[in-house]
Amino acid sequence: MSNWLDTLPKVRGKLLRDEPLGPFTWFRVGGAAEVLFLPADADDLAGFLRDLPQDVPVTVLGVGSNVIIRDGGVAGVVIRLAGRAFAGIQVEANHIIAGSAALDAAVARAASRAGLAGLEFYAGIPGTIGGALTMNAGCYGTETNDVLVSAWGYDRTGARRDLAVADFGYTYRHSAAPADIIWVEATFQGRPDDPAAVQARMDEITARRETTQPIREKTGGSTFKNPPGQSSWKLVDEAGWRGKPHGGAMFSALHSNFMINTGTATAADLEGLGEAVRADVRAKTGVDLQWEIKRIGRS
Repeated sequence: MSNWLDTLPKVRGKLLRDEPLGPFTWFRVGGAAEVLFLPADADDLAGFLRDLPQDVPVTVLGVGSNVIIRDGGVAGVVIRLAGRAFAGIQVEANHIIAGSAALDAAVARAASRAGLAGLEFYAGIPGTIGGALTMNAGCYGTETNDVLVSAWGYDRTGARRDLAVADFGYTYRHSAAPADIIWVEATFQGRPDDPAAVQARMDEITARRETTQPIREKTGGSTFKNPPGQSSWKLVDEAGWRGKPHGGAMFSALHSNFMINTGTATAADLEGLGEAVRADVRAKTGVDLQWEIKRIGRS
């Protein structure tokens, strides 16, 4: 792998070396990508994966809404899908076809305009469709598993992979699909309904989120998964961590399962806070909180 940087595949998109990744994440922290690749389109992505030596690590980054990029940066290639080629949304009969870089909320809005119910919950998820596929994103009682029909992408060799929803092996915030697939597009099933009724439900979700979550802070969404039969925010709150500073990080006073960067946090502050809370909750209750936020890269 010693010479891979000197023999990067030819692409039509952008290849950026030592590119800071913090600006691409909601927390606004973290180090640089050894190489950041912004593909021009799906063919550009497939060709790059095919020609990149197989021992070079590849990491996918969406809008960075539930990611901590560690301070030491990310080795190998970080691929970020963005722009019209990966964020398109189409409506065909009762189906919504969305690119993996499409914002979840944009998909919800497109479904609402088309009079299709079932995807309103995406209005409450601050991420992209690619991330939703990977983690079975959901909120307020509905998950990606409930509306997904199929999706396709490219594996690490550049080969196209098509999966039906049953192939994902979805469980709570987890997919059993091959981890090396970089999703390009997904198809969702909606139910015909009055557009005004769909929009009203979306408005309710949006209002609820705005009043209960610190969405205007430098945050990353839910920090921990909910343990079976319990709420992570209650466990964090009862352990005394709501609003308690840890370096430049703390759990929000508004919602104690949301970490925030108060302005000076490092990635180490944020991850350290999460681990301190996990240890404290485990010691006090025996519950082992599991991260929902992804931590990527070198410390």
